[in-house]
Amino acid sequence: MKITILCVGKIKESFYREAVEEYAKRLSRYCKLEILETADEKTPEGASPLLEEQIRQREGERLLEKIRPDAFVITLEIGGKRCSSEAFAAYLDRCFTGGKSHLVFVIGGSLGLSREVRERSDCALSFSDMTFPHQLMRVILCEQIYRAFRILHGEPYHK
Repeated sequence: MKITILCVGKIKESFYREAVEEYAKRLSRYCKLEILETADEKTPEGASPLLEEQIRQREGERLLEKIRPDAFVITLEIGGKRCSSEAFAAYLDRCFTGGKSHLVFVIGGSLGLSREVRERSDCALSFSDMTFPHQLMRVILCEQIYRAFRILHGEPYHK
């Protein structure tokens, strides 16, 4: 099974990068993890709604170029479905046992995801009503995927 985390932008802070690398190392015993980054667009202060939409469009085009047609796409969106860690683990298990061998998690840029990326999504997932920095969201997602595999293998994890 293969999991791709597709993100807009790079991680700038070393402590976020180190955390993602640690979870990637831990996940290597459960799955093949790939992290792909696309360029983010600079958003000027006080950008108009039209400019913001154009930025989402450009970032969205770059994201869609990286998604293979056979991938099962899960977008991270504030309005997405919420679930417990156990339910998330069960969902991943259903995906893999149901023949979905490649999952792609998509984390958008600071303005969110374009309509086209949201339409390509097979599932929208939310971790909270709160807004997190995109670099931190990558760490949280890696941790939750790792936790899900621990749950599925009957291994201990912190509650």
